[in-house]
Amino acid sequence: MFRGIFETTIDAKGRTSLPARFREILISKYSDERFFLTNSAPIHLDDGQQSSGLLIFPYNEWFAFEQKFQAIKGLTSDQRKSIMHTILAPAQECSADKLGRFLIPPTFRRDASLDREIQFVGTMDKIEIWSMTEWDKVRGQNMKNFPSGTEAAAELGL
Repeated sequence: MFRGIFETTIDAKGRTSLPARFREILISKYSDERFFLTNSAPIHLDDGQQSSGLLIFPYNEWFAFEQKFQAIKGLTSDQRKSIMHTILAPAQECSADKLGRFLIPPTFRRDASLDREIQFVGTMDKIEIWSMTEWDKVRGQNMKNFPSGTEAAAELGL
C-alpha cells in the first residue's frame, strides 16, 4: 500500500522523481515499475472553486480500473463522459528512469497547476500528485469535511 506524503520539486522541463518508497512498492507489490499517469477527479471547495491534481495508477491496476469503469452501473451518460474525458482519455503510460525520474507532460502540469514544489500523496492503492498551493486548499477542505463525531469515525477509532 502507498502511504506517506513526500514533498519534492519538478524541474523546468517537467521532470520529477517518484519517491523511492513508492518505487519499491511498485516493484515489490505490483512487480512492474510502469504506471499510468492521469488527472484526478476534481475536488469541490466551499468557495465554489475546484481543485485537482494527478493520479498514478500501478500499471495492471489501471487496466482493472478500465474494466470496472466499463461495467459500472449508476452513472448518467453525462457522468460517464465526464469520467472518460477527465480521467480515462488523457491517461499516459509512464516509467521512471534508473534514478526514479519521469516526465509530467505540459498538459498535466497545467491542469494540476503544478509549479516547482509538489507533493506525492500515498492513498493506499494509488498515488496523488498535488501542487503545494492546491494541496493546501484540499487539506483545508478535508478538515471541514472530516467526519468528527460520527459513528463511522468512532468505528475506525478516530
